[in-house]
Amino acid sequence: MGAEGRRFESGHPDHPQASRSRCGPRHACGYYASCASVSFFTGRDPLRSISARQQNTTRQPQGDRTVKSAVENLNPTRVRLTVEVPFEELKPSLDAAYKKINQQVTVPGFRKGKIPARIIDQRFGRGAVLEEAVNDALPKFYTDAVNEGELNPLGQPEVDITELKDNELLTFTAEVDIRPSIEIPDYSGIEVTVDSVEVSDEDIDKSVEQLRDRFATTSPVERAAAEGDIVVIDLEAKVDGEVLEDGVAEGVTYTIGSGELLDGIDEAVTGLEAGGTATFTSELKGGSAQGKEAEVSVKVNEVKARELPELDDDFAQLASEFDTLEELREDSRKRLEQSKKYDQATQAQEKVLDALLELVEVPIPEKLLEDEIQTRKHNLEHHQLGQMGLNLESYLELQGKSAEEFDAELKEQAEKGIRTQFVLDELVNKEKLSVGQEELTEHLMRRAQSSGMSPDQFAQQVVEGGQVPMLVGEVARGKALAVVVEAAKVVDDKGETVDLDDEDETAETVEAAAEGDEAAEASEAPEATEAAAEAAPEQEKAQDKAEG
Repeated sequence: MGAEGRRFESGHPDHPQASRSRCGPRHACGYYASCASVSFFTGRDPLRSISARQQNTTRQPQGDRTVKSAVENLNPTRVRLTVEVPFEELKPSLDAAYKKINQQVTVPGFRKGKIPARIIDQRFGRGAVLEEAVNDALPKFYTDAVNEGELNPLGQPEVDITELKDNELLTFTAEVDIRPSIEIPDYSGIEVTVDSVEVSDEDIDKSVEQLRDRFATTSPVERAAAEGDIVVIDLEAKVDGEVLEDGVAEGVTYTIGSGELLDGIDEAVTGLEAGGTATFTSELKGGSAQGKEAEVSVKVNEVKARELPELDDDFAQLASEFDTLEELREDSRKRLEQSKKYDQATQAQEKVLDALLELVEVPIPEKLLEDEIQTRKHNLEHHQLGQMGLNLESYLELQGKSAEEFDAELKEQAEKGIRTQFVLDELVNKEKLSVGQEELTEHLMRRAQSSGMSPDQFAQQVVEGGQVPMLVGEVARGKALAVVVEAAKVVDDKGETVDLDDEDETAETVEAAAEGDEAAEASEAPEATEAAAEAAPEQEKAQDKAEG
């Protein structure tokens, strides 16, 4: 999440493994993984300091042997750490560097691993040893400075070694984005208005009609096709007079009026009997000539009429566990009421969240915002649209949006997501909220259900991927939003107070804003689920430092 700088290197041609550290290969995502919460790279070329040191190798006594660090606020979301390290503090890393090089090189006359330090300095250069030692020590000194300054860093620091005097001093700076300091104002005065829960006879009629449609039957008819009929057709598309290789389809089943095929297909087949043909022009929605105008020939092979069952007690017994149509309609009413109550609760949570965000000033780190925008765009292009067989260009065309409008909306969504997480994380700290095993397990079960995976598979993936803190954060932020919703006044459009005590979907609302299934009992969770839940207490301290 931060800009990558260069790692401190001597560049000595004889130095083995010069581009590696104790944390593995020099890589943006892995170098600092086992040392702290961010990757660690240096910024400027440190060779100038080495050259100066090589010109003056006189050993001088140590003065102040205390590591010193200072924090400079560059802006509300970025700081510069300046760290001074007495050379004596580098001794453990220096010894480790000699030992490592000793195991990797061969010098005639010496057994492997028994080469004196002075010989290594002569053969490979003191600079190579210093490089290994400094790169080994920097993560610890950086982490100590972060902890001393009580900072919550976001992403990778940009590190610059400003001074390196052999046997005297190491000085470096580290610039890094941090979580901004946020003041949560009094939110008890928030008031929002939501839609009332009303189920009309028309709503019930529509619900029953949809159920009736699912039990429709079809039968071939010897007449012209009409709207609502099902036709079995063959299609052939030509562009510039040439039949497209992927423009021929046979035996396609289509319901006239559904709008599921090309524009113009309804008009072309309406009025045709089996064996009839027609030609029309339409813009292709996919394939090799997507977006191009094509001449499409259609042949009707069969016409089928849809027959709906009578709305009576027999239908109720066929389509449900009820004996009468009246009982079926009453059940539909209850289901619709429950659905609208859920929608009402979600609407209340979203409006309360928006009202809360309007009360709080939240500065956003620029790099964090850039990364969030790119992540959202990547997920849309390479995951969501790919599953639908679309690319970004076709998606924007279907949405009727320009690239500029899309980018503006994406930025707005990313900003809201970051602000939401910062504000709710601060509320978690302010209200001293914690996440229990049962709460985490219930949330994990819901997430597994929405992902289409079994709870066992999802939980195992979460544990192996180290994503438990992420889930803990989601639950904690959901609880924080619930606190605000409980304190707010929620009324419907009729002025009636809305009781949301029975609703427990705030975690999903938070997740949707930062980017709604009943949860099984915690005791029924498989072993991997329990492992994730048991990890929660260890991760609670980290949830307020989770990256945006």
